[in-house]
Amino acid sequence: MKNQAQVCGAQRRKDQHQIQDKEIAASLGRIRNKILVMSGKGGVGKSSVAAYLSVALAKKNKKVGLMDVDLHGPSIPRMLGLKGTVQKGTKGSKATPIQYSPNLQVISVEPLMGEDKDAATIWRGPLKMGVIRQFISDIQWNDLDYLIIDSPPGTGDEPLTVAQTIPDAKALIVTTPQEISLADVRKSIRFCRQVHMEILGLVENMSGLTCPHCKKTIDLFKSDGGMLTAKRENVRLLGSLPLEPLVVTGSDGGDMSILENMEIPFSRSFDTIVEDIMKTLEGKKDLH
Repeated sequence: MKNQAQVCGAQRRKDQHQIQDKEIAASLGRIRNKILVMSGKGGVGKSSVAAYLSVALAKKNKKVGLMDVDLHGPSIPRMLGLKGTVQKGTKGSKATPIQYSPNLQVISVEPLMGEDKDAATIWRGPLKMGVIRQFISDIQWNDLDYLIIDSPPGTGDEPLTVAQTIPDAKALIVTTPQEISLADVRKSIRFCRQVHMEILGLVENMSGLTCPHCKKTIDLFKSDGGMLTAKRENVRLLGSLPLEPLVVTGSDGGDMSILENMEIPFSRSFDTIVEDIMKTLEGKKDLH
């Protein structure tokens, strides 16, 4: 039989969980649209899409929050070139996310890990789930038009926690045209349907490279894989993004300015995707 201390401890944890549930509900009630950016496998540019999507929406005068729940490989702070730290709240107040721009707030585990940015995060499932819930309940988010959530690849603890904690989140799934990537994407689609998460659509990344000399397109990872998968699975293909070396150098240097150059095919394609997302989500709601 459980002793009195065990019973009291269990009740205390239950009470704390219920209090946190209320805090989460209050925070989410001030966020109009939640988008979970996920992928079936790593290396497809998922975090780049999440970062560029957040910056692009902010540039279109939307209030945006970017929540990096890739707890083992947080790359968002480096892609954005963030230098600040999360401001811890005083007693009774919440912590403040990092302000990337007037319209964009960011939270990630990396700024909380101290000076060693290369330290390994060795956490089991329950701890990871707790951190993700705290990112919502214990962070002072502004009223937001969009919360973009960058999840690690696959269908593990992190996307499952998001699905359970943010039931109205919609999934944006990133893939490449390569079959090995598409096979894992189909698992992500099954995951979303199993947890009843609406799929906003697919984004096919690395869809061809334009030769700088002859200007012809080279299909390094095949072609049309995203379109065929979207058609087969009855989901929308939001768009295809070409390979662009400036995306690589920009991400490594914390520079998102490529979005401002509409002469670049990547920027034009990405802007079309962003406009499509806004039209899809804001057409259903009266957003400012």
